Amino acid sequence: MRVGSFVLGAQFPGQGHGEALHRAVRSAEVAEEAGLDAVWLAEHHFVPYGTCPSAVTLAALLLGRTRRLRVGTAVSVLPTTHPVALGEQAALLHITSGGRFSLGVGRGGPWVDLEVFGAGLEAYEQGFPESLDLLLRWLREPAVGASGERFRFREVPVVPRPSEALSESPGPEVVVACTSPASVRMAAERGLPMLLGMHVGDEEKAEMVALWQRHARAAGRPSAEIHGAGHVSAGVCQIADRHTDAAETLLKAMPGWLRQGLGAHVTVDGRARRMRDPHAYTELLCGLHPVGPPRLCADRLAATGERTGITRFALLVEGSGDLAATEENVRRLGAEVLPQLR
Repeated sequence: MRVGSFVLGAQFPGQGHGEALHRAVRSAEVAEEAGLDAVWLAEHHFVPYGTCPSAVTLAALLLGRTRRLRVGTAVSVLPTTHPVALGEQAALLHITSGGRFSLGVGRGGPWVDLEVFGAGLEAYEQGFPESLDLLLRWLREPAVGASGERFRFREVPVVPRPSEALSESPGPEVVVACTSPASVRMAAERGLPMLLGMHVGDEEKAEMVALWQRHARAAGRPSAEIHGAGHVSAGVCQIADRHTDAAETLLKAMPGWLRQGLGAHVTVDGRARRMRDPHAYTELLCGLHPVGPPRLCADRLAATGERTGITRFALLVEGSGDLAATEENVRRLGAEVLPQLR
């Protein structure tokens, strides 16, 4: 079982952008010190829900500041960037970090980002498969050209080519955020592991893993690849000596952040959207994930692994909104929870 942190650079009420990003960087540094396996970095635009607009840029910084930790994006939003540009960045980080970089990609949402970056709503609604396939070709082939609906260009050489630098690895790992049966099928047919969100519980995640396996088998993916797929489960982790204390910490801080952060999203086409009740959502997360004493946290992670077959976790550790409390949370995760899982 491999346990990592999930870092949003969340801006809690009363905080500035610099404070949120400093906490994000520091929590990742402490994750390596505490013995965690990875850190996964979120990407958001124009909202205080997350203040990191470029997960791949922050990943570069953290790869330079660490020596052992795997650093991944969770996720780089593919519709608002050119797949070749992202592929070049991923290859660069893969090579220069000695293979410690994982590229997580996703569709994002129907947000105003699509207008600002000139992608358009079609890139979100229909263009993700084309972008993903172009990205995968860039990471696996020596030269690439395109003649699709959105991307058209003559063949050009891939420089740097990730597979030439590290003989034991064909290129950076690619993970796909999946929230629907269609996205599960798309990932499975390409043999790509899934990143599953923190808003769903073990039963739904188990169903998505089973669906992924069925589609992968139907697509003729190798058996070893199917059974060895490194799916990632996102969740929340808050450690305290008592469950009530851990839950209280999150219930005091997270609803204000969620209300301000999720409420700031603006749709590109004016469509109505329904926001979760922040307090009820926080309560849901406290019930689904490792929130409480170390033994309870270890048991919940082990139970999720047993029920779903998932062995990798990306845990939101900054739910208190406080730097010192976040650092302590990460250190306790490493010192008191991980030994019980290993």
